[in-house]
Amino acid sequence: MSTFKLWAGGDAHVGTDLERGGRRSLAEALLQSERGGDEGGPPFDWDIMLDVGDLSGSQTPPDDEEGAEVVSQYSLSTKHGREDFYNLVGNHDASGANEDRQWWFRKWVDPTGENSEYSGVHADRRPYPVEGTWERYSFQAGNILFLVMGDRNDGGPPVGRGVRGGYPAGAVTRETFEWWRENVEANPDKIIVSVHHHMLKETTVASGPWEGVDGGYHGRFEDGAPIGASYLYFVDDVPDAQAFEKHLAENPGAIDIWIGGHTHTNPDDTYGGRSHIEQKWGVTFINVSAISRYHGHKNISMSRLLTFTEDVAEVNVKCYLHMSDFAPQGWYGRAERTVPLRMPFTR
Repeated sequence: MSTFKLWAGGDAHVGTDLERGGRRSLAEALLQSERGGDEGGPPFDWDIMLDVGDLSGSQTPPDDEEGAEVVSQYSLSTKHGREDFYNLVGNHDASGANEDRQWWFRKWVDPTGENSEYSGVHADRRPYPVEGTWERYSFQAGNILFLVMGDRNDGGPPVGRGVRGGYPAGAVTRETFEWWRENVEANPDKIIVSVHHHMLKETTVASGPWEGVDGGYHGRFEDGAPIGASYLYFVDDVPDAQAFEKHLAENPGAIDIWIGGHTHTNPDDTYGGRSHIEQKWGVTFINVSAISRYHGHKNISMSRLLTFTEDVAEVNVKCYLHMSDFAPQGWYGRAERTVPLRMPFTR
């Protein structure tokens, strides 16, 4: 049967893994998918890779050196072009309050191909063309509509990152939320996958109030809303806005899947009484991070493979461990799930 295979991961934090472990985190995961790993992990096929952000490991705004390293690691792929990777901006990728808005992400990661000479992304080579901007864009694969939203952790505290580092609380603009809502309401006949760097409040592991800092997943920046360190907390400057949560509560099953990352941990963690994959409001929430091994105190290097099968109204989700420090490298069977869709996948 025909399938569409979505590889989803994020939080590679390339600078951190290079500095602390001498590890090219993104390239290592990419080459494992294509060739297999040195510790026995098998290769696996995928159609596109969805990266949920935090390519940078910098606590201060990222620089050109780390941007060039990101591009270099992507270029090592032997089976996939740069355009097979779909990216969004995470909180560590954000520019500083006194810099050009999100210049680093737009220059070096560049999902819409604005700066091809630096990023290597050419919009006309996308297997599934994107519509929108670096901040919010959509694309379709068969009857799956992807709504991709970037984190807006720029511009100064409490929403922006400030001089002390990458404040972890998630943010979107009101324009992005309205764009999302309008697209959701206009496409009831499609499988809808929403993507942001952060998970929504109280959906997956450690995504409740204070859980990000009390659980030791994120730094505690008092002027950066530590209560919301592990979830999408701001809409514009409104704290604990819960705009997405309210819409989904009022419209159960409005979307099929929410994919995010941000909070790094092991695949069996259930801090706050929630795992990496949970269902709420008729939606499946999937935390896919982190590819990094050395950025943070709890993370295990892993990613997820989502397999959509034609004419089937469910998707298989598998967890791939990129190192053998938690369990043998490769597929981690305990974390595999099959989750429902509102309708069958069609090409």
